[in-house]
Amino acid sequence: MRLFHASAKTHAIFDEERVIAYAGLEPVMRLAERCGLTALTSEYVTIADRLGVNTPLKLASIVAGMACGADSIDELDVLRHDGMDKLFDEIRAPSTLGSFLRTFTWGNVRQLEKAGRTLLTRPAVHTPLLPGKEVLAFLDVDSMRRRTYGYAKQGSAFGHTKIGGKTVLVRGLNVLLTTLSTPLAAPVVCGTRLRGGSANSARGAASFLAESIGAARAAGASGTLITRGDSAFYNAKTLNTCRRADARFSVTARMDPKIKAAIAVIDEAAWAAIKYPKAVFDDQADRWVSDAEIAEVGYTAFTSQGKQAITARLIVRRVKRLNPKTTGGQEEIFPLYRYHAIFTDSPFGLIQAEEQHRDHAIIEQVNADLIDGPLKHMPSGSFNAGAAWLTCAAITHNLLRATGCLAGAFHARARGATLRRHLICVPARLARHGRGHLTLHLPQQWRWRRAWMNAFDAVHHPPPARVA
Repeated sequence: MRLFHASAKTHAIFDEERVIAYAGLEPVMRLAERCGLTALTSEYVTIADRLGVNTPLKLASIVAGMACGADSIDELDVLRHDGMDKLFDEIRAPSTLGSFLRTFTWGNVRQLEKAGRTLLTRPAVHTPLLPGKEVLAFLDVDSMRRRTYGYAKQGSAFGHTKIGGKTVLVRGLNVLLTTLSTPLAAPVVCGTRLRGGSANSARGAASFLAESIGAARAAGASGTLITRGDSAFYNAKTLNTCRRADARFSVTARMDPKIKAAIAVIDEAAWAAIKYPKAVFDDQADRWVSDAEIAEVGYTAFTSQGKQAITARLIVRRVKRLNPKTTGGQEEIFPLYRYHAIFTDSPFGLIQAEEQHRDHAIIEQVNADLIDGPLKHMPSGSFNAGAAWLTCAAITHNLLRATGCLAGAFHARARGATLRRHLICVPARLARHGRGHLTLHLPQQWRWRRAWMNAFDAVHHPPPARVA
């Protein structure tokens, strides 16, 4: 590619009043309106401060800005250019939205979280958001750290995180997150909770999971629901919460002496090779030849806690590693293994249950999407403002995911950055005609034209009738 005109013959002037940079925001906010974003925030969120007036409009402005890629309060100004005021009304300035967020109390944050959980139930009526949820769904829970700098942010403190596979102390805030997915659908955010930087992953996880399981059931996950987590959530309180809520669990077990003793009694003949990186399928033997093998044994955890003890399955994966004490090609004769244990009451077979647990890593993609978008920064020194910002980020993620489902199969599973690039950041020229009609003139050869029109047409047709 090369420039067609010489620099002396190329000019620029900002004088077009009918052009917008984010034409894809129209179907996104149309979907938000159809799902009841304004009505829900008006019903649930009540802010006593005088700056809390017009709460639904201000929250909609924040969500719209995040959908366009804003990752700070100042960048919410992306909504205020040229023709945007001809397409949207009541757009608020970033300074107004920043002052608004700082009026939130913790009670207001909880109200907004409730509105977000309720909103998750609405797209299922208008979009194929979670196909197969009536049969099987997965609720993944994880925590992540958002790094902060300086001492101005409330709640910021040092806590452990992993960078480059190494555990280090980092100053920041701690985010607890749950996602809901199915074998056919990409994950949506089911719940969020902002915590102080020194909080460990399991702090408040039991009550948080109870809320998230309720939200998942309300969203239509009426079949088997499996809660997945890493070893931070391997504790009696969390797992008993899952059982009381009629949800299964699958969590990584810490390699304590009791777990090691249970692994030691597994018969060598019980180990079965699985498909794993570098695995080879032997057609004659009809099995995988792999460095990874799995087996299971019954196990009772938390016996020291009396009635809190849980009996379930201990699924163990072992992977060969070279024995540094062997030489002369004797590694195969005296292999050493790394063991990874899963404590679960999954109703599925050994191989399928182990594969499903490994898919827990899907929540890391959601974390990456949020960090690449609204959570690139924690934009306010106020802890409650940051918590409200986090909840708005979750609402935005779900709206983008629902819009992607309307666009087509590819965008139904695409990353958040891809959805913004293909469907949201589309320039358009506005033209008024007839009796209040408005036409968006978009690039003729836009590569994702069909997907964009699929989403646009879906939210402009009459909504489907609700099933009683």
